[in-house]
Amino acid sequence: MATEHEYEPLTWRQTKGGEVRIFRGGRAVTTLRGATAARTAAQLGLDAETDQRVLQRATGEH
Repeated sequence: MATEHEYEPLTWRQTKGGEVRIFRGGRAVTTLRGATAARTAAQLGLDAETDQRVLQRATGEH
């Protein structure tokens, strides 16, 4: 049986302050700050598949 998470991709936004906020279905899942946010942001934006893998690792959904 498929779960809701399989159908709803993770999205992200980076704030002016450098935080990376991760969302699923429009709801915040987690917020990354500091060095973790910087490392994660550097890996995002290449392509949708890579973004999903990076975001899943960041939220512990790997």
